[in-house]
Amino acid sequence: MRGFKPGDEVYGRPDKDRLGTFAERIFGAASLVIRYTSSEDLIEAISRLEGQLTASLQLTEEDYSTAAPLIPALEQKVGRIIINGWPTGVEVGHAMVHGGPFPATSDSRTTSVGTLAINRFLRPVAYQNIPQELLPAPLQDENPWKVNRLIDGKPEHG
Repeated sequence: MRGFKPGDEVYGRPDKDRLGTFAERIFGAASLVIRYTSSEDLIEAISRLEGQLTASLQLTEEDYSTAAPLIPALEQKVGRIIINGWPTGVEVGHAMVHGGPFPATSDSRTTSVGTLAINRFLRPVAYQNIPQELLPAPLQDENPWKVNRLIDGKPEHG
């Protein structure tokens, strides 16, 4: 995987035409500060970044109108957008996503933490003409494990 591991640093690249290595995923405690003269310049710089885990915007209320067009651009590049904060550790929670577009993750449909993380390990299997006795217990009509499930697209509560 491309990228490099810096020390704890803040990197400033005043020349948006020379993002170079800084456009790649950076491993470790580092921040890339992009100087810009218009939100269009910043959106163009964001478009040249590779996928990242997070992006943080430090704003005041007066900055909201300038920041509004950045959100859709960042949605295409990161898995978590943070306003007036810094990336923290991750926790298992319904809203937690720890991933982003490639190369921040190899599969952006799932996350490595949070309640949706189990989806990384699931694989659909279709059972056709299988007798009840041979089906996994949660799929049998009597549902002995009492799991919640969908039957013909309708929720069935165990």
